[in-house]
Amino acid sequence: MKIFLTGGTGNIGQYVTKALSEAGHECIVLTRTPGRVPGIGRLPGVTEVQGSLSDEAGLAKALAGCDAVIHIALGWGHEPLSMLQNDTRASVFLMEAAEKAGVKQFIYTSSTAAVGNMPGDVDESTPCRPDDLYGATKASTEAFLIGFRQYYATQGGRGTKVSMKRNVIRPGYTFSNPAFEGGASQSDKRFRQIAHDVLQNRDMTFGENDGTQFMSSAQIAQVYKMLVESDLNEEIIFALGNVRTTWAGIAQMAIDMTPGSTSKITVQPDGWTVYRYQTDKMKRLFGLEFDATEELRAHMKWRLDFARRELAGEPLPSVTHEFSD
Repeated sequence: MKIFLTGGTGNIGQYVTKALSEAGHECIVLTRTPGRVPGIGRLPGVTEVQGSLSDEAGLAKALAGCDAVIHIALGWGHEPLSMLQNDTRASVFLMEAAEKAGVKQFIYTSSTAAVGNMPGDVDESTPCRPDDLYGATKASTEAFLIGFRQYYATQGGRGTKVSMKRNVIRPGYTFSNPAFEGGASQSDKRFRQIAHDVLQNRDMTFGENDGTQFMSSAQIAQVYKMLVESDLNEEIIFALGNVRTTWAGIAQMAIDMTPGSTSKITVQPDGWTVYRYQTDKMKRLFGLEFDATEELRAHMKWRLDFARRELAGEPLPSVTHEFSD
């Protein structure tokens, strides 16, 4: 299968590209800077093409002959119109261009943010009530993708039906070490802060319910692979771990890995409502369920090793795309 990927060199995308290459698929990876992650271009069957989500002519040309599109890249903005222009509009253009190019399968990367903060457990049938622009952008693009069943012949009159299968993956909190030398890692600033606190024997305080259903990028890559190889259509799938881990628990992992650290953890009430994203659908469709505990330990070890080098004053490359919620 020939698969066009956006965001194929990013946090999730590098692992998706790797998994697809290992499965024998041909991958066309859109990137602003080909060669930035040399390991990507050296994978069997992988070709990098220079471009961006705003390059509509380039996108349409790159889709020629592709069987599937996996859209992972995020177009960002700081106000409603720029979010609409940079992400939703760009994604809608890509899905229509894919249909016109004869692509058979389109996978859109949404987010749990499309649903918003809910008072109880949620599954894929829970109505979307996003509470920020990022969530609204994701929910809007989901609606365009699932609703793109036909063109209009006239105002209100149904026209040509769409033949392309269209599906949505909703990741939650996804983390990773770089899959290749020079690759990306999306690492919450709290991982780095915990590493520095533990190495410098500082005490830490966390909310008792501050945590989530973590999932590694290597794990979620399996979901993309299974979905792109399937005949599913118009499905929305939560892709998260089935184990909820707190930040206090992650800090304890770091202490346990650091003999001699005198850091202590204080856990205090935070008033957070604990709810779960149900992952039954992912298990039912693909037989997949994930516990990210060992991957979290590996990521924390990587962060500790990196922090030791930082504290020693080593000149280090910037390998992380850090964020904080």
